[in-house]
Amino acid sequence: MQAFIRKTGRAAPLEGKNIDTDQIVPARFLKTDRKQGYGHILFHDLRFDAQEQEIAGFVLNQPKFRNTQILLADTNFGCGSSREAAVYALYDYGIRTIIAPSFGDIFYNNCLKNGIVPVRLDEQLIASQRMKLLQAEHVIMTVDLEKLEVIFPDDSKSHFELDPFWRECLLKGVDDLELTLGYQKEIQEFEQRYLRERPWLQMQA
Repeated sequence: MQAFIRKTGRAAPLEGKNIDTDQIVPARFLKTDRKQGYGHILFHDLRFDAQEQEIAGFVLNQPKFRNTQILLADTNFGCGSSREAAVYALYDYGIRTIIAPSFGDIFYNNCLKNGIVPVRLDEQLIASQRMKLLQAEHVIMTVDLEKLEVIFPDDSKSHFELDPFWRECLLKGVDDLELTLGYQKEIQEFEQRYLRERPWLQMQA
């Protein structure tokens, strides 16, 4: 996955509490080959009608919100089943940050493991910014992972928190296993030093 340091891009407001992973990726698409990309199935039944024509009223189909990279969502986003395909679809579509008051726990962790930065901010603040996005012509905003800061289109700023371990993974563009393997030299040096200081452990082995 790509490293995430600072992302400036188009932001879109997505209304609705408790948007679950079945709405993000309907179950019938779960056998889709990832090599084909999952972006086209993101929010499929909200984006398209039965004839596969775009539903004009859905936010991501509106001209100023096309190709969005930052999503402002509502409470408990990504709840429901644990399907990782929901995160694949968001990532393949081009969304690198989701800002919401709260997330489904499994979905939140899947985001961290797959290169999407989930940002928790105050519910009223996000609701206000979603409303501003709907009314504004300028919908470009920034998420800065180094500074742990969100800069909204109106130039207001908000600090957010993220676990330091996952922040480092995202900044480097690696998952948890790759990050651990990156410290292999230090781990080996520790093991060697540990055994030198405790020779009786080698004798027991």
